Amino acid sequence: MAEKTVDFEKSLERLEAIVEEMEGGELSLEQMIKHFEEGSKLVTLCSTKLNEVEQKIEKLVKKGGTLSAEAFDQEK
Repeated sequence: MAEKTVDFEKSLERLEAIVEEMEGGELSLEQMIKHFEEGSKLVTLCSTKLNEVEQKIEKLVKKGGTLSAEAFDQEK
């Protein structure tokens, strides 16, 4: 799971760098398009990771006044 966190963190950092570069106004149109495409892929990756985490959190259910974790089956 730590590897997924690293992937998410690195993806988010790269996405932030892309946004900064695009907002800088010094990229050519072709570079902007490439950055946009890369950014779109990173947004999808980060969104997928966040959805996985959200589903795991939702598996925490209240039973008899206490919280317990249930196994989470990932669909791939």
